[in-house]
Amino acid sequence: MNNFEKFSSLHRQATPLLLANAWDAASAKIIEQAGAKAIATTSAGVAWSLGYTDGYKMTAKLNADAAQRIARVINVPLSVDFENGYSDDPSTVAENIKPLLDAGVAGINLEDGKDSPDLLAKKIEAIKRVVESHGSGLYINARTDVYLATLVPADQQVLETIRRAKLYAEAGAGGLFVPVITNGEEIAHIAENTSLPLNVMAMPGLPKADRLANLGVKRLSVGTGVSQIAWQATAKIAGDFLTTGDSSVFDTDAAQIINLQSLLSNE
Repeated sequence: MNNFEKFSSLHRQATPLLLANAWDAASAKIIEQAGAKAIATTSAGVAWSLGYTDGYKMTAKLNADAAQRIARVINVPLSVDFENGYSDDPSTVAENIKPLLDAGVAGINLEDGKDSPDLLAKKIEAIKRVVESHGSGLYINARTDVYLATLVPADQQVLETIRRAKLYAEAGAGGLFVPVITNGEEIAHIAENTSLPLNVMAMPGLPKADRLANLGVKRLSVGTGVSQIAWQATAKIAGDFLTTGDSSVFDTDAAQIINLQSLLSNE
């Protein structure tokens, strides 16, 4: 199987595919070594690591360049959070995807945000045409922000999500991502009423993975969670050292130190 086929198959398991999102080559390699079956990126984490704020501020090229660096060092399928494709023009979005295909990326996340769902459907269709002409495959995980951006009143969110899921499936999406949903009954209802494997995001209040499996969830990702905790740890250690000048803040069991030089030496 190629990476696209491997990645697609990971969404057909009895238990959800667990994705601890990476933001650069080093974090991706660490996550792979921790046992990840695939690597997914967080666009916010990538943007922050490059000095940009989240929300379409970095360019498609910067995101693709980061993906290429990650793809070079890992041996598992890679999925890239490609935000909205960095254009409102479907043909431009499809062109923006080409460097990812050249890098062997297995999947992408593509979001509707506050735009019309019809626009995302057209983007998906345009991408599918480019993928076909490229002679490769790409798992398109259609993200809907119905819950994240409160696009409709709470009592309409389930039905609106299902409506969009049908539209995106017809356009050629491979999966459905609904960030910030936590209610088990709502998750189950959406999973039962879409043909797409359902992806939810780890956050407080979300049922555990075994329960999510029973609800029909096929993918569980952490978004910015790992990157934010890593940077929080950086702030704590740096702050302690800058405040005290005490080198003991770096006292760590040598066996617990991640040897990135060794991890990356064969790449």
